[in-house]
Amino acid sequence: MIIVTGANGHLGRAVVENLLELVPAEQLGVSVQDTEKARDLEQRGVRVRRGDFDDAASLAHAFEGASQVLIVSAPRLGEQALRQHRTAIDTAKAAGAQRILYTSQMAANPASPFAPAPDHAATEAALRESGVAFTALRNGYYASSALMLLGSATQTGEAVAPEDGPVAWTAHADLARATAITLAKGGLDGITPALTGSEALDLAGVAEIVSEVTGRPIRRVVVSDEEFRSRLVAQGSPESMANMYLGYFAASRQGEFANVDPTLARLIGRPPLTLRDVLKATLPTGR
Repeated sequence: MIIVTGANGHLGRAVVENLLELVPAEQLGVSVQDTEKARDLEQRGVRVRRGDFDDAASLAHAFEGASQVLIVSAPRLGEQALRQHRTAIDTAKAAGAQRILYTSQMAANPASPFAPAPDHAATEAALRESGVAFTALRNGYYASSALMLLGSATQTGEAVAPEDGPVAWTAHADLARATAITLAKGGLDGITPALTGSEALDLAGVAEIVSEVTGRPIRRVVVSDEEFRSRLVAQGSPESMANMYLGYFAASRQGEFANVDPTLARLIGRPPLTLRDVLKATLPTGR
């Protein structure tokens, strides 16, 4: 049985929907914190059980009979994230899973200034140490995050942010499809190449596309890190969130999200969705 954690989330649910096209529903199980939100999957024949990364006993029940377990990374940082991931890895191993898959990130690196990246690198190390066959899916930077980085630019006409670098923006839909194919058919072992879209664009390029789609001109304005931090805090953002943003910009300046790799296109059998494709499906169109 293939077990997918986080199946009520954006990526996890999309993986399950793709798996239902590739394997019989009775071969699928999901581990979710809120089983009520997954009742529709249960009605379609998927096994639904409660699983919490902070509750090893619940995970043991959710992972029962697993041949493969997909661990969708926890929305946590630092030691809490690593503790939760280790619990999931240890429980999957104890359940007899023959392979563990994990949604890592293309910038996974202990020295990265982008806060999630060292956590992903540490989880990859834990997977190696587990002795179980594994696949660490080094996902590209989510295209859906591009609008967050623009902030209020569609209202103000200015994309105000520190100097940045190119990013190989990648659609959730493509990553979900690749993950499902890997679970159903194999093909990727160990730490994967970066699973990315086909082009890398900086924030000025993002702003240009948003301008084209919405018909609202947006000008890229570069400010210092400290000025950007001050702006965020003045707008009510927690210091931790400001630091996360600044870490992203520092990592992008170092080229940590710039690599464009053909592996994702090969896996899904078509060109990946572009950032323009994603934004056109998200934003209201202009003239």
